[in-house]
Amino acid sequence: MSNKKNRKISFYFRLLLFYFWFFFFIGIGGTFIIFYAASKGYLGTLPSTKDIENPIMEVGSEVYDTNGFLLGKFFSENRTLITYQKLPKNLVNALIAKEDIRFKHHSGIDAKSLLRAIFSLGKKGGGSTISQQLAKLLFTGPSAKNKLQRMHQKLLEWVMAIELEKRYTKEEIITMYYNKFDFLYNAKGIETAAHTYFNKKSSELNLGECATLVGMLENPSLYNPKLYPNRAKKQRNLVLYQMKKYDFINNRRYKDELKKPVKINFKIQKKDFELLTYYGEFLKKEIQEALDDYEKKTGQKLNLYSSGLKIYTSIDAKMQDYAEKSVKKHLSQLQILFNNSQKKNKNAPFLNITPEKTKRILLSAMHRTQLYQDLRQKGISEEKIIETFKKPQNTKLFTWNGYKKVFISPWEFIRYQKSIIQAGLISIEASTGYIKAWVGGVDFNYFQYDHVAKTQRQVGSVFKPILYAAAINELHYTPCTRISNEKFHLGKWSPRNSNGKYGGYLTLKDGLALSVNTISARLISQITPGPVINLARKMGIVSLIPQHPSIALGSADLTLYEMTGAFNTFTNYGINVRPSILVKIEDEYGKLIKEHIDFSSRQVFSEEIAYIMLKLMQGVVQYGTAKRLHKYNFFVGDIAGKTGTTNENSDGWFIGMIPNLTTGIWVGWEDRFAHFESLKLGQGANMALPIWAYYMRSLYKDSSLIYHEKLLFKKPENYHLDNCEEDDNSDKEKNKNILKNVIDFDENLNPESQIKTDESFNLENGSKNDDQ
Repeated sequence: MSNKKNRKISFYFRLLLFYFWFFFFIGIGGTFIIFYAASKGYLGTLPSTKDIENPIMEVGSEVYDTNGFLLGKFFSENRTLITYQKLPKNLVNALIAKEDIRFKHHSGIDAKSLLRAIFSLGKKGGGSTISQQLAKLLFTGPSAKNKLQRMHQKLLEWVMAIELEKRYTKEEIITMYYNKFDFLYNAKGIETAAHTYFNKKSSELNLGECATLVGMLENPSLYNPKLYPNRAKKQRNLVLYQMKKYDFINNRRYKDELKKPVKINFKIQKKDFELLTYYGEFLKKEIQEALDDYEKKTGQKLNLYSSGLKIYTSIDAKMQDYAEKSVKKHLSQLQILFNNSQKKNKNAPFLNITPEKTKRILLSAMHRTQLYQDLRQKGISEEKIIETFKKPQNTKLFTWNGYKKVFISPWEFIRYQKSIIQAGLISIEASTGYIKAWVGGVDFNYFQYDHVAKTQRQVGSVFKPILYAAAINELHYTPCTRISNEKFHLGKWSPRNSNGKYGGYLTLKDGLALSVNTISARLISQITPGPVINLARKMGIVSLIPQHPSIALGSADLTLYEMTGAFNTFTNYGINVRPSILVKIEDEYGKLIKEHIDFSSRQVFSEEIAYIMLKLMQGVVQYGTAKRLHKYNFFVGDIAGKTGTTNENSDGWFIGMIPNLTTGIWVGWEDRFAHFESLKLGQGANMALPIWAYYMRSLYKDSSLIYHEKLLFKKPENYHLDNCEEDDNSDKEKNKNILKNVIDFDENLNPESQIKTDESFNLENGSKNDDQ
C-alpha cells in the first residue's frame, strides 16, 4: 500500500514538475517572442534608429538684440535644456530614490520591481524604470485608459528603454528625462520648472525644493505645490523618506527638512520669455524666408519653434526702451488733452459723424472680437449677442498709469478702446537699413495691432519730399528754383494754402519748408503722377498709390514702414536699402544658418539729389513746419525732417533724419473718425514730432550709442552750392507777406504740454490737401 501511494505521489510530482517546466519555458519563449516581435515593430510602429539617437526635444529659438541681450523666445514648448553637470546632486539622488533605486545597475528593465508590480497587481508601484519613463515621454505618450492598450504601450516602453540604455549613458538618460518632463504652467523641463515654481535656476534648488519637484513626477497636477500645497508637502516628505531609506540623507537632516513648509515663488515664464512684441510677425517672416532658403540649399528643415535656433537681430534693447518711453511720455500728455476736448462731445470719441455711422463702427469692431466669434459658434443670434455685449461685467481697462478694473459692458469697452491714442515708431540705421527700434503701439498686452508695418493711413505732406525729389530728378530743379504761388486749378481740383494767401514766387526750399500746397500742386502738374509713383516704388513703397495729382499732398494710404524706409534713401545718399531686422541665425550647435541678409540695395538717384533733398528738409527744421524742435534744444548738428497732417487731423506724422539714423513716427487713433477738432492740437508737429524729440534727446545723452549732435550730412564732391541759395534771406524778405501766418508759433506755450499752430490742410473735391 505504501509503495503504491509513494508511486502515485511521485507520478503527480513528476507531472507537476513537467507542467511547471513546460509553462516556464513557454513563458520564457513567449516573452522572448513578444519582445522580439515588439522590437521588430510587429506589435506596433517603433521609432526609427534616427529618432532614438536624436529624440525630439522641442526647444524654442532664442532672439537676441544687436548687443547679445536676450529679447525673448519663439517656442511651442517653453523649454531650456540643461546639462547633467548643472543638475544639483540632491535632484539626481531624489529621482533615483523615488523612482528607480537600481537605476545604475539594470539595463532598462528592473526585473525585481517588475515582478513585485505583477504579483501585487500594481499596488506596490508600476515597476517602471527611469529609462521606461523616458521612453514613455519620448515615444508612447500619455497612458492609455484601456488595459489591453496600456499593456501594449508597456511592451513598447520596455523595448525602447533597452534601446535607450544601449545608446546613452545613465547620466544622459537622467538629463533627457528632466529636460523632457512637463511640470505644467508651460514649464517644460526642469530648468523652466525651477524658474516657474521657485524663481531660481535649477542649480540653485535646495533639498526641499528638489524633493518637491521630484514628487511632481508621479503626477504634476495631483501633487502641484501651487494648486495643492498640503498634498505636495506629503509627497515631498515621501521623497525625503525614500532618500533617507537609501542613505542619500541622514536621519537628522531628514527630520529637519520635514519641519519646513513648502515655499514656492510662483512666476509663469511665458511673458518673461516669449517674444510678445509688435515686430514679432515681421521678424518671423524674415526668419522663415531664411530657413526656406537654407532648406533648398541643404535639404535640412529647421523649425523656428522647436529647433533651438539662436536668432540675432538689429534691434538695440536700449534704443527700443528709449523709444517706448518717449511714446508713452508724449501720448500720456496728449491723451489728457484729448479727453478734455471730448467732455462735451456726446458721441465721444468720434467727431462729425451720425449716430448710425457710429453704430456701424462699433458693430464692425464687435464682429472682430473673440467673444463675438465664440458666441456665434454656439449658434447665438446677432440680437442676443448684442444684448450680451451691452451687459456690464468686470473688465480690465488700459490706462497710461497701468490697468484698472471697472464694471462696464463690452460695448462700452470697445468705444473706450477707440478713444486711446495710438502710435507707431520705427528707427532705421541709414547705411544698412537695419531696424534699431520698432514700437507698433502703446501696449502689446491690450492693443496687438501693429501700426508700423500693417496700418495704412493717409500720409499727408510727409509725402512731399518724394514729389520734390522727382521734380529735381526729372526737371533738374534746384533748391532755388522759383515756383508761382498764385491760385492753382487743375480741372475740379483746386488746392488751397492754409493761410489763404497767394501771389508771388517761392523757392523750392521755402515751398517744402513751409509746406505750401500751391507749389506742390504745380510740381505734380509739371511732371504728372507717373514719375512720382515710379520714384516712390524705387524707394521701397509697394502699397497702392492712385494716379491722381492729389498724391502730391498726401492722399495715398501708406505704412510707416514704407515711408520711413523711403526717407532712408535720402539719408543713405540715394541708395535704397530694404529695412530689415534679422542679422544672422545659428542652429543649436552654433553652426551659421544665415548671415547678413541680402539688403537688396539699389541706387535710386544720385548723391547730389539726395543731398539737395536733405538740405531742403533741413529747412523744414530750421524755419519751417518742424521749427518747434528748437523748443527741445535741438540747435546744433544736422537734422532733416518732414511733418504731415491729414484730413480732420486723423493722422499726425513726423520723419526725422540725422546722418546715421532715420526715424519715422505716426500718431492717430484706431478709427479715423476719432481725432482732435483743433488743428492746433491735431497737426503732426504736435502729435508726432515731440516723440522724435524725446527719443533723440535720450539717444544723444547715452554715450554708449553712436548718435550725437556733432554728426553732419556728407556733402558730395560734385555738389556745388548755387549762388541763388545764398539769397534765401532776401527771398524771404520779398515774400514776407506771402509767408505771413504760414508758421504761427505762440512763443509762450510750453511745447511739452501744448502745441502751436504751424501747419494745416485742406480737402476739396475728394482730394487730400494739407500743408505738411
